Amino acid sequence: MQHKGIEFYKAAAERSAHWHAKNIEEMKKCKFDTIAVHGVYSMQEALDFNQGSIIEPIYMSTSQCYRDSDEMEAALAYEIPTWCYSRIANPSMYYLEGVLALLEGYGADIETSCIATASGMAAIQTAVDPFLLPDEQNPLKPINFVAAAQVYGGTFQQFAIRKERERKITWRRVINSADITEWEKLIDENTRFLYGEMPSNPGQAFFDLKKVIDLAHKYGIPMIVDSTVATPALLRPLALGADIVVQSVSKTLCTSGFGIAGAVISRKDITTNVNNPDMKNNFAMYAKTLPNRDNGPNISPMNAALALNDIRTLRSRVDMQSRSTMTVARYLENHKNIEKVDYLGLESHPLHSLASKYLWLVDAEHDEQYGKPVNRYGHLMSFRVKGGAKAARDVFDAFTRIWRATDLGRIKSVATIPAISTHSQQGEEGRKLADIPANLIRLCVGAEHPDDIISDLDKALSVLDGNKVTFTAPEFSAGGASSASLRKK
Repeated sequence: MQHKGIEFYKAAAERSAHWHAKNIEEMKKCKFDTIAVHGVYSMQEALDFNQGSIIEPIYMSTSQCYRDSDEMEAALAYEIPTWCYSRIANPSMYYLEGVLALLEGYGADIETSCIATASGMAAIQTAVDPFLLPDEQNPLKPINFVAAAQVYGGTFQQFAIRKERERKITWRRVINSADITEWEKLIDENTRFLYGEMPSNPGQAFFDLKKVIDLAHKYGIPMIVDSTVATPALLRPLALGADIVVQSVSKTLCTSGFGIAGAVISRKDITTNVNNPDMKNNFAMYAKTLPNRDNGPNISPMNAALALNDIRTLRSRVDMQSRSTMTVARYLENHKNIEKVDYLGLESHPLHSLASKYLWLVDAEHDEQYGKPVNRYGHLMSFRVKGGAKAARDVFDAFTRIWRATDLGRIKSVATIPAISTHSQQGEEGRKLADIPANLIRLCVGAEHPDDIISDLDKALSVLDGNKVTFTAPEFSAGGASSASLRKK
């Protein structure tokens, strides 16, 4: 067999990269919905490599075969693009990463890249850990990061336990994230990044993102934003100057609930005080090909495909669920058994004006239905039941249409009590910092008609007036009917 030589494959890779770059530039000219539907998968690629398949195929393969030793050598030296091993990269992963990079950068003249991970928690770890390495010149020098206290319970645990307790990296907590002075007073020469979740889960905390981004860059550090609840349909932090966006793709993006996934999307040439030129130039690609190659937290091809399919309808779905959530929030705001409703869309919310500055339905001005910019505030809300923890549990247990689960962003409405579920491990003090009392119920409104969700809420809340709501179901156990039958035998 005659060897083609490494230069042959490098030249072919250069032509391929040029073609793909041209295809992406063409996609950037399209509207948000078109990008969500097509992503980076083209008709040409379908015809040349995928038997003409209209929908992106699922590549359920662990590794790639090479034509000869020259191609393998060039690929494993990262001199040409490669799917060498699905722990690192795979075509199905690439399709998901490509569409998320385009959607997060939509409307801005910036270059973006993405790495998809096995979960939202893996995405957070991927986004923050490269900045938390010891100083090469002074390994004993203490380092810290500044992040809002109002974050998802899993994020709180990762920061408080995995980073602070186990690795002795100080998490400086911002209690009132809307106060820019509080952010600034926590920053010093040892701070590695700023981190915020907006809107926060479940408390609906919000801050002036542009001001916090400018503050981070003033001190030469990156701004990392968890934008899971908003999604790029309502908020695109990279377009405002943020360096890195985290998405728990498992949630609103993969609304069917079939897949677990996360993603880190970064702009090119991030701001950082860590001396690592490769990381600075292309953070997501650096994370994919180096730390995540070695640690192995990347996504599986099947979960990538499941998420990709749900993303196609993102904008219209977020619009519908946002409108329904507003209807539900207004109903609850006027209910006699409700102490408080936390939803940024309500004019009564203290952060409503600030949220209205940032949360806009993408491309509404090009939509025949609207023809102008419109605010939308997402599907996540919470409400506090009068009567304390016992009353909240009674209402929660009376739901018959709203599903009791720790999930969010589903096509079906789902509720939980964060104090006993998603935020239970952070303890009473941590929940107090995050403003998560025991009587708070988090509700994520799905795609049902809002009248039916309101009806279920109305019946559940009526238990506080002495009414009984009976949930009837066949005999079952925690393991399901089949396991109950087995035990009886």
